Amino acid sequence: MNNDKINKFNENKKQVEQKIIIGIILFVLAIASFLISSASSSGNFDVFFIIMVILGIAAIVMFIMGSVGYYSLKKTFKRDFLTEMFTQLIPDVTYRPETGLSQDEVYSSEFLKRADRYHSEDYIAGKIGDVDFVSSDVKLEERHVQHTKNGTRVYYVAYFIGRVFRFDFNKVFTGNLQVLEAGSPYSRRKFNKVKMESIDFNKKFKIFAEEDITAFYILTPDIMEAIFNLEKRNPGRISMSFLGEHLYVAINNSRDTFELQLFRKLDQSVIEEFKRDLLVIKDFIVSLKLNNKLFKKD
Repeated sequence: MNNDKINKFNENKKQVEQKIIIGIILFVLAIASFLISSASSSGNFDVFFIIMVILGIAAIVMFIMGSVGYYSLKKTFKRDFLTEMFTQLIPDVTYRPETGLSQDEVYSSEFLKRADRYHSEDYIAGKIGDVDFVSSDVKLEERHVQHTKNGTRVYYVAYFIGRVFRFDFNKVFTGNLQVLEAGSPYSRRKFNKVKMESIDFNKKFKIFAEEDITAFYILTPDIMEAIFNLEKRNPGRISMSFLGEHLYVAINNSRDTFELQLFRKLDQSVIEEFKRDLLVIKDFIVSLKLNNKLFKKD
């Protein structure tokens, strides 16, 4: 990603941000005109009211122009900048920013409850070593109804905002296993709550297994230490589900990954942040040794 391309992008971004700033200023002036008109004599009321209307319309126009420009800029950034960067870091990667994991895929993890409102974007798929993976940002919201003397209000509360990953590594488990920093399985399986030999691990995570032996077979001291370190490197609540030949991972961190921020210049520190967010995938694969025969059973 060359500097000329970045500088040109920052110029376009600055122009969009200026429109938004102008819109804010015009809106404040419109409010001021309204307050002055309310306090002025009847002779001046019409003048200030007209000024308020003109400023208000101008503010709305600038807001719309800025918002549309910013939305277009974000699409261009993901399509051109991020796609190029992702391909350099993980060859043959597929990145589709406007789509995400399906609901069925996300709920297959069996540790996320079904949402009343679902949204997913920034779909990434590829292969590192012999490990296939898919991931995306996911937002899950619960519907709430509040009854008041003024009527009924319906609103939504997000209970998961973060990333969901699925790793395919062709290792078959006898029984299924979940390692959860918070919550419980959303499954009809008959899970047992298992205590590991590590007191610290038991304090940090809850372990659920269909067969206790599976937990002890998979959660070796090295793997438990790796999960501890992954949790430290990835703020938020981590959930893991070992199901059949898949490992599902979710990080509930209230972050919308791979998004441009208004009034923050696109520089090397921002680019490095996007790289780190992508390479979280590699970190899980390497740390959990998903590319070896550790879990393979004959």
